[in-house]
Parts: sequence; structure tokens; C-alpha cells
Amino acid sequence: MPYLQLSTPCSEAEYPRFERALEDVGALAVTLQDAHLDQPDEQAIFEPGVGELPLWQQMTLTALFDAATDGLLLLAALEAFDPALDWSQARFERIEDQAWERAWLDSFQPMRFGTRTWIVPWNHPLPAEAGADAAIVRLDPGLAFGSGTHPTTALCLRWLDELASAGGLQGKAVLDFGCGSGILALAALKLGAASASGIDNDPQAITATADNAERNGVEIATFLPQDAPAGRYPVVVANILASALDALAETLAARTAPGGRLAMSGILAGQEEALLVRFAPWFDALQVAREDDWVRLDGIRNQAAVAA
Repeated sequence: MPYLQLSTPCSEAEYPRFERALEDVGALAVTLQDAHLDQPDEQAIFEPGVGELPLWQQMTLTALFDAATDGLLLLAALEAFDPALDWSQARFERIEDQAWERAWLDSFQPMRFGTRTWIVPWNHPLPAEAGADAAIVRLDPGLAFGSGTHPTTALCLRWLDELASAGGLQGKAVLDFGCGSGILALAALKLGAASASGIDNDPQAITATADNAERNGVEIATFLPQDAPAGRYPVVVANILASALDALAETLAARTAPGGRLAMSGILAGQEEALLVRFAPWFDALQVAREDDWVRLDGIRNQAAVAA
């Protein structure tokens, strides 16, 4: 069924009032988008923590209404609900229905990372150039973060591929801290890891990881942080925000076995120096890799006493 779509600019400070007004007059859905797509502020909303709602300072707010809604009457109702709000830049458009949260999958194509790793949509044929030894991950990311299209995920996938090529993954247990869709744990298993576990604070990510593991014919033990059993792993990957990496430094150190390898991303260029200092007490041979505006750090757990 078609819809009437209303779009209007909105500031971070005004967003709650705009949202209340739209919901009061019957909006079926309200979505947000960075107003400055030519210079996006990815840090503002990239993978927020539980209970957090980080927003861009300037946004484009879009609301959907029943197709039979009269736009002029709708504007009058909005102005009456909160007369101080400015609806003068609101624009209307008639649009057809679609599976909104999955529409982007139409452009999701097989991608190669490193020598052997391929991320392939679950319903897409294998690419002809994938060799017999290719590590194929069939993925349906759904609403959880992690499809390989973001530089942070790509950086971690290439690190796993390189580690496998050097013989550092075979037979190892891997922890994917902040597993999202489970893409990194899946890649590790396909590249030769003996087992993989995933931890995420988003229940939706736990579900997505479990679904993708079943689709790939493998098992990934998944946990919310408070439910995760104690344990140390020879390989740990953490694709989360720099602020979360800083807060979780001792936890990640404790989760990495002495002599084990840790790779971290979700780090904007310019944030790596502080993290190098933060992780130096526990990790040696720390290295920096960069793609676009994003950074990956990786190092080797030293023999210092495991952090509490």
C-alpha cells in the first residue's frame, strides 16, 4: 500500500518535540538521517550503546502516514499540537510500500577480503572467481551491524584472513566481542578456527548471529555480557567504538590469553594514539592499519598478570 511521506529538517535539541507531534497526529513510522550526507558524522550514531540515543546535530526527519491523509490538514494538526515548532520546510511525497529495513540488501553483492575470505549474501550464487579453498560466509545481516561493507568490518576481516594465512587461526578458539551479525566469528570458523564465541549487549545481535551461524552450518556460542562465562581466548576481535574499547580495556586484556592476538576496530582516525597508550600495559607489538577514516589496532598479549 502507498504512503504519504513527510520530510522536514530538525535539530538534535528539537527532535523529541518533533517526534511527539508526529506520533500524536498518527505517524506510522518516524526515521532520522544525517542532514549533511556530503560530510557525514558517523561517530554521532555509529553503533550506540544500550540505552543511548546519540543523534546528529542536524537531521532530516521523515514520517510515514496513511496514503489517504490530507497533507494540509496534517500540517494544521501539527502546528496546533506545538505552535512553536517550524513546519515551513516540510515536504510531502507519495511513495510506494517496500520492505524498508531490508531494501539495502538489493545492492549487497559478494565481497572479497584478503586472500580467501568471501562474504556472500545468503541467496546469491558463489562468485566465479572464488577458489576451491575460499572461506565462504553466507550472510543475512538483518538489522544487526556487520555486513562487511563498513571499513571497520573490512579491516577486521582482512586481519583474520592474514592471520589464517600465517597459520595463526587453525585450531584456535576465537572471541568476537561485539559480534553484531556474527560476521567476524563466522569468518574465523570458515578460515580454520576450532570454535567461536560471540558477546554483544544487543539481543537483536545475538539473534542475528545465531541465525547466520545456522545458515552457515556452524555453531557460535552467543552471550549477553552479563551472561558470558569466564575464559581466555588465543584470538579476540572487537569491532566496537573507541570509547567502548577504552572502557573495556581491562576486560579485553583479561579475555586474551598470554601470547594471544587481539584486533580492535570501530576507531576513527585520530583516536588511535590514546588507545595505543591505553592497551600498552597488556599488549606488545601494537600495530595500526587504516582504511578511509577508520583504524584497526592489533597486538600480542604479553605475559603480565591478567587484569581483573
